Amino acid sequence: MMLHKLRRAMVAPERSPLTGLIEFDDTYIGGTDSGRRGGRDALGAATIVIVAVEASGNRSGRLRMEAVDDLSADALCGFVQDNVLEGATIRTDAWQGFKRLGRLGYDHQPMSLRAGGMVGRDAALALPHVHRVISNFKTWLRGTYRGVSDLQMQVYLDEFVFRFNRRRTPMAAFQTLLGIGSQLPPTSYEQVKDPGLALLS
Repeated sequence: MMLHKLRRAMVAPERSPLTGLIEFDDTYIGGTDSGRRGGRDALGAATIVIVAVEASGNRSGRLRMEAVDDLSADALCGFVQDNVLEGATIRTDAWQGFKRLGRLGYDHQPMSLRAGGMVGRDAALALPHVHRVISNFKTWLRGTYRGVSDLQMQVYLDEFVFRFNRRRTPMAAFQTLLGIGSQLPPTSYEQVKDPGLALLS
């Protein structure tokens, strides 16, 4: 219960948007692999998660992650507008849901695996930073919590993002958590059981 309360204090209300070069991709958490055709074919009630990370040479900068209902242009572009500074360079795969980004004021650089001769190879070669983050998140989730419900997924994403963005300053991370927590209203047990209530309150 205390951990759930703390997770709800891991998103700064006025955090600054991502800037520079951003790698963007999606992944599925949970569900069933049996019968999947690959790509964006989700089975077994998997949770769809979209991920954006700043890329600078071989290093990764700040991170944002969000659980979404679908991979429509509205969901993808809405996430970008909420989390990335207008004018930033965004690298994605060639999924059609990203096409609107150029009209929204971003330097969109889609990377087609087929055109790049990467079909049948590791897609992480095209977007290495974001794929590394996704791999680390899945390993952390399995190794630490074993399983997370779709209903609670977002707060675990928030925890991973908070830890990742402050991985080089652990003491400052603790102070930041206390600072954010002191500014937020208390979280009730009912809100922990149903995160939707927190959005309505």
